Amino acid sequence: MKRGKWLAVLPIAAMMISLLGAYGVINAANNEENHVPGTTEGSAGSPVVLTFWALGNTHYVTLAQEYMAMHPEIRINLNIMTDTFVHHDRMESALSAGTGTPDIFMLDQEFIERFLDAQDHFYNLYDLGAKGIEVDYLYWSWKQATSADGSFQLGLPAGISPTVIYYRTDLMGRAGLPTDPESFSAAIYKWDKFAAVAKRFTEATGIPFADSADLVYNGLRDQSTDRIYFNKIDGSFIGDTNPQVRKAYDFTVKGIQEGWIGNRTLGSPEWEKAIREGDVGVVLGPTWMEDTIRSARETAGKWRIAQIPEGSGSWGGSFLTLPKEGKHPREAYDFMTWLTNKENQLKSFQASGQLPSIPAVYNEPAFQADPDDFFGGQVISEAYARSAQRVIPAYRGPRFEQVDALIKKALRDVLENKADPQAEWNEAIKQAQNAA
Repeated sequence: MKRGKWLAVLPIAAMMISLLGAYGVINAANNEENHVPGTTEGSAGSPVVLTFWALGNTHYVTLAQEYMAMHPEIRINLNIMTDTFVHHDRMESALSAGTGTPDIFMLDQEFIERFLDAQDHFYNLYDLGAKGIEVDYLYWSWKQATSADGSFQLGLPAGISPTVIYYRTDLMGRAGLPTDPESFSAAIYKWDKFAAVAKRFTEATGIPFADSADLVYNGLRDQSTDRIYFNKIDGSFIGDTNPQVRKAYDFTVKGIQEGWIGNRTLGSPEWEKAIREGDVGVVLGPTWMEDTIRSARETAGKWRIAQIPEGSGSWGGSFLTLPKEGKHPREAYDFMTWLTNKENQLKSFQASGQLPSIPAVYNEPAFQADPDDFFGGQVISEAYARSAQRVIPAYRGPRFEQVDALIKKALRDVLENKADPQAEWNEAIKQAQNAA
């Protein structure tokens, strides 16, 4: 099975990709047989042209061609970009200019609140009948694109990225710990159990159990109920009073002070080297991080996937939206609902690894029938599906990244400079309140 590439996570990486040509364009309708000679759009017998800005490694080229074969009255111009930041900046520029937006825009989950704030520029999918299909999708993935009052639906969930634990079986065996996914997940099913296992592992091997303070923090942070740093109703800052945020901070500090969290920056060469050379026991991350794990080819067969204690989080995923400048919202909506239905989400998963947002797909034999040799024969789709059904929806807010960076700076100071955790927390919260 092909796997989707994880898109740019770090701004520096994003800029490098854009300089190398992020505007990779594929026109699914650019073949001569898909054009109608001598006609213009809107004339009798001419096709309706839908422009679709997509993102990343998807199966949408093939599916668009399939849809056009079934609907000769529709022509789809599909533009695929590889750089997340450039893709969304391009859309924001078009919205600001009031011209040049596509009929369909693929929106990354990390940018969802920013575009929910601009909902006047998009069609409300509820007005086009989305209430009738809402029940088909994972509750939390649908709610990520819903307005605070529940009246506006910005997009259809096209793919998801729940979080899991990637772990090394050979290293767990060396520490005398369980190695199969069920037993290992059971051994760490609560965060206090996770910490006890982590401490035992590091004492036995001399290797950090967890790769990154950021990812450990994320694991607990994302288990907040309804909201993390901001109130979805009025946008007020609540990071200082959300007990789960403080729990995530204190737990990460505990891991730093006990020595089982490694001092490696996510995405850095040192981080990738630690994964490649067996200098870390577990990586807590979203499904797209699988590509980084697989890049360590010499470790094939030594990795498995377990569940995060007490519930999963979500980092990534995508939605299909309808900018209001589009002249054919009904035709575009019909194509979107077809593209993200159960059958086609399964096809996208099989072709590109895009994890379905419709849980009924998880019961399909074709979804479950792919033992993965790299992961020791584990059917990793089942592990991902289990994680997807453990996610709790939590509002992030448009300034989420700014506040999150302040708290992670505090943790980095504790890790690298042995700074006082309480003093660092106080300063981070003070700056976050000012920013909010």
